[in-house]
Amino acid sequence: MKNTTIAISFIVLLTATSQLFAQNNSLSQLFYPNVTLSTETIPSTSIGNNHRFGMTRSTILGFVPLSTEINVGIGIGKKWDIQAKHSFLVANLAQINPTIDSKETPTGGYKSAMLGVLQLKASLRDKFWLYGGGLGLTESNETFFSPQPYLWGGVARMRIFGLNSQIIYGTAIIYNQKFRIIPIFGFNKKLGADWRISGLLPFQANVTRKVNEWFSLSGNAVLGGYSAGFQEIANNEKLPRKENYQHVKFTVAANAHLLKVFNITLEGGLVGFRHLKHFNASGDNISTEYPATAPYFGASIRYITSKSKLSSKFLQKAGIGF
Repeated sequence: MKNTTIAISFIVLLTATSQLFAQNNSLSQLFYPNVTLSTETIPSTSIGNNHRFGMTRSTILGFVPLSTEINVGIGIGKKWDIQAKHSFLVANLAQINPTIDSKETPTGGYKSAMLGVLQLKASLRDKFWLYGGGLGLTESNETFFSPQPYLWGGVARMRIFGLNSQIIYGTAIIYNQKFRIIPIFGFNKKLGADWRISGLLPFQANVTRKVNEWFSLSGNAVLGGYSAGFQEIANNEKLPRKENYQHVKFTVAANAHLLKVFNITLEGGLVGFRHLKHFNASGDNISTEYPATAPYFGASIRYITSKSKLSSKFLQKAGIGF
């Protein structure tokens, strides 16, 4: 009975880590198969030289749990160890349509695809860890000969200060035109019965208020953008180009959880700290522009394809998330 209690407590701590990565406070994104459809719009605003820049993006995001296991055994030195692992697949498809003066540039916009695997791992001896990695590709719909690949991976350690307080720290390695090593710091803290703050810096931070069992409000700050390849025609010559766009969005979102399998989110706010850069095939920066601050509108619907009553009750009794 003692070992069973330890194992259950161990899984509670493991599931707590997912709160750092589940937007809109939904553990189902990691522990149940699900798919999210989303759309976002940034209306055209001035970009200098009497031009205007805007963007729309439509996305399909899916999470598929691969395995969840608990191992109990004797390690080196004849010490007992309990190890829990949860692995899941994440896939993303997107259509990105930037516009210059209300005209799609490039024609048809960009297509993007990404596939990755993450694993949450915990043990009495090795504590709590998160591992992950993935590969993506973004390029113009006009051609298949100017792709912009990107890679990401990383490892992070988690420290638990109770079921409602955790921090995570580690390092992410990203390749997107060039390699970057980025320190990351995550936090999750429940404040009273209805409030929670969470984030994964430098990428996002959230403050959430639970209004009732099916409705919540959140304030969000998120770093976003895209990097893609396309071709530019000059003097009847096709020249490969790369485009990089980045912004920080500040939004308020309303999240409704309906019929136990749907999560609907409406989001609005502003995007700022924007830049739009173009590079040649050698990676030389040939232009940099700074679009003005603009309004932001977004909407999404998530469908949880299957949901175990036992798992649902377990997560509720564990007191994790809303």
